[in-house]
Amino acid sequence: MSVDTSIFYDQNTVFGKLKSACKDDWHAYCHHEFVQRVGDGTLPMECFQHYLQQDYLFLLHYARAYALAVYKSDNPDDMRAAVDSVAGVLAETKVHLSYCKEWSLTEQDVIQVPEARANMAYTRYVLERGMAGDILDLQVALSVCSVGYAEIGDRLINDPATKREGNPYWDWIQSYGGDEYLAGSVKTIETIERLAESRFTEKRLVSLQKTFQEATRLEIGFWDMGINCSF
Repeated sequence: MSVDTSIFYDQNTVFGKLKSACKDDWHAYCHHEFVQRVGDGTLPMECFQHYLQQDYLFLLHYARAYALAVYKSDNPDDMRAAVDSVAGVLAETKVHLSYCKEWSLTEQDVIQVPEARANMAYTRYVLERGMAGDILDLQVALSVCSVGYAEIGDRLINDPATKREGNPYWDWIQSYGGDEYLAGSVKTIETIERLAESRFTEKRLVSLQKTFQEATRLEIGFWDMGINCSF
């Protein structure tokens, strides 16, 4: 059963308006050289290893941000949804650890890896927006990663140019282009739309656009870190 991802591209939603306001940055994020080389299988393995270990550390902070969403929620339904998101993010780390196991790396090995500056900048920015703003500010900051990876996975898994046979990154592509992840990202946009019904005004649009664009640029920086194997 395939997931309807048309909401990813609906420019009439609040999410769509935010994405449209930084379409060049969004394209640079979703079509980054790192992503393209994952798709054709030409990304050097050492770059992927560096990225994946940093992304594992990123997900721990991302889970903390969703835990903050529990605190920021003002009703039980939003609290339960945030708890589910925390669980989903922590489950996502299993994909990373399965790769690391192939490289003879344990979870403790990965936890002890120094955190890259691009990782620190991005994760602390998301947490800062959540602390300074309300639940809508936080969900907008979080959505860039969730929905962006879904768009990337969905595109790569359906692109005839994507290498399947012999691509060491095919499992990664399937993880983010699979129905379970796509469905979660659809819920992310639906959550923003629901929160916007009571919290969004045109006056807030500029502030939310700034948050969305900054998070998108930090995602680009994360890919840059990965492809350059830099700290």
